[in-house]
Amino acid sequence: MGKHLRWLSMGSAIGMGLVLFMGALVTKTESGEGCGTDWPLCNGKFVPAYTIESMIEYSHRFVSAAVGLLVLGAAIATFMKLRHSREAQLFAYSTLFFTILQAILGALAVVFPQSDAVMALHFGFSLVAFSASLLLVIGIRTGAYVPSGSRGASGKGQAGSEDVHAPVMTRNMIKLIWATTIYSYVVVYIGAFVRHTESVGGCLGWPLCNGQVVPSLEGATGIAFAHRVAAVLLLILIAYITYKSGSQGNASKLLRSSARWALLLTVLQIFSGASVVWTLASDWYLLTALIHVVLVSGLFGVLCYMSVLAWRSYKKG
Repeated sequence: MGKHLRWLSMGSAIGMGLVLFMGALVTKTESGEGCGTDWPLCNGKFVPAYTIESMIEYSHRFVSAAVGLLVLGAAIATFMKLRHSREAQLFAYSTLFFTILQAILGALAVVFPQSDAVMALHFGFSLVAFSASLLLVIGIRTGAYVPSGSRGASGKGQAGSEDVHAPVMTRNMIKLIWATTIYSYVVVYIGAFVRHTESVGGCLGWPLCNGQVVPSLEGATGIAFAHRVAAVLLLILIAYITYKSGSQGNASKLLRSSARWALLLTVLQIFSGASVVWTLASDWYLLTALIHVVLVSGLFGVLCYMSVLAWRSYKKG
């Protein structure tokens, strides 16, 4: 597999992660209007006046454009080097498609003010692009796109390759993983909606919400509480997957390892969400909010990888 493809795919994944991070920074610092209603220029200038808001917003645009070129290069390299792999091409082209889509949505949000519900989708599309780029990198690094008959005669890594190409899963596990991954996207969307509606202060205190187990479900409180309940249910689903994958002796090693990572990231994500509430009125709020975004992005990426393993198992069966 070509070195150019490896570097381009890795650069795309890292770049999309940076785009996600900077997008969250724009939202949290309320820098979305730092360039006014101009796009791609900033307040009518190629080099904007130095204000924190304009520099944050314009830097986000610049990085997004640079990463877009990397994503395009990775898609072309994938077409050239991995024509035999529909899965690799799916991830490369999906990354390109959702990168363009989120860029268009971001530009429209600058020129034409969008609703909070639509702006939450902006983060959601960026997350899908990041996850697709991550899956391409993982597939390349694990040898999943190397045809089984093309492995070296020494057989090095053969067991691992077979596990990647055809992981062992039950049909119930496959369906559960797919359902959990789809549901996790819903949880992420609700979280993005919390950010864009500035509802994070709707539930003060943790684990109770405004000192109550079930608060009044109106306005910001209802939105924030819905996100908490959704996150707890996601934790239960992932914990169950982790338990089932560990209790089945013939389960894929990759599945067991991925499930444990997903569980760890879910727990960390929940506590980082709690830290966002605890630091709401302090100087640490921005840091904890960004950590929360990083963790949930990693969690969704792991769940997407588990879904890919489930798909390979489904095709084998």
